[in-house]
Amino acid sequence: MSTTKLGIFGIAAAAVAILASSSLFTVRQTEQAIVLQLGNPVRVIKEPGLQFKIPFIQNVLYYDNRVLDLDPPTQELPLVDQKRIIVDTYARYRIVDPLEFYKTVRLEENLRNRLGGILNAAVRKEMGESELTDLLTEKRGEVMKRISRTVAQRAPEFGIQIIDVRIGRTDLPQQTSQSVFNRMRSDRVAQAAQLRAEGEELKVKIQAEADRTRTGLLADARREAEVLRGEGDGARNKILGDAYGKDAEFFRFYRSMDAYRQALGDGRTTMVLSPDSEFFRYFGKAPQK
Repeated sequence: MSTTKLGIFGIAAAAVAILASSSLFTVRQTEQAIVLQLGNPVRVIKEPGLQFKIPFIQNVLYYDNRVLDLDPPTQELPLVDQKRIIVDTYARYRIVDPLEFYKTVRLEENLRNRLGGILNAAVRKEMGESELTDLLTEKRGEVMKRISRTVAQRAPEFGIQIIDVRIGRTDLPQQTSQSVFNRMRSDRVAQAAQLRAEGEELKVKIQAEADRTRTGLLADARREAEVLRGEGDGARNKILGDAYGKDAEFFRFYRSMDAYRQALGDGRTTMVLSPDSEFFRYFGKAPQK
């Protein structure tokens, strides 16, 4: 009899344990949950802790309450100038309304597909109205703000909050990249040619101005030299005239010495003259006072 009671007690304890395990569930700090009764949501739980549900009738669906990633595939898009660009975008979001999330998409995989399509459409629209230079300058931030605003407006439909939207990488297709490179090279070559032409023109102007200045300086210098030379010759002639008036014989002697210096001063001049030539009249005798 005691063995039968013990068996019944054991069965009852097992049933209670199974019932308790089916009735109790835990919501972790990184989770939020929806209690479903026969497939219909009846309760939303956002606080962590031990919770209770009706066993066998109700079940629990968990959602992450942390920031989640959305990284749709890259896409090749046309720009406003008909160039094509490969764009890789990503978004960060958080589930803030699990009930609405369950009603619209139920699973995160479904949300990725739908929100990814919305994000790609917003990116496609903005890229179609932008130029390549807009993505390489400070205008890139304005483009991202417009994309984020468009995606954020659709977020409440799914019970989520958009934290951030970014363009992770933008690449040009190989053909477009080569075309852009060739155009940039042509632009740089043309710019270099223009700079060389402007430099050559500036060089000619500076050189012409320098030549004019040089010619003017030389003319002024020659004029001043002629004036000084004339003044010097006048002073010299006056000195020589005064010397001639004082002692004519000494003056002739001095002029002969000067002629000797100019004719024979370099030591390489050979002259063949008669010894009694007038040119050598002062050789061998001193002038008479």
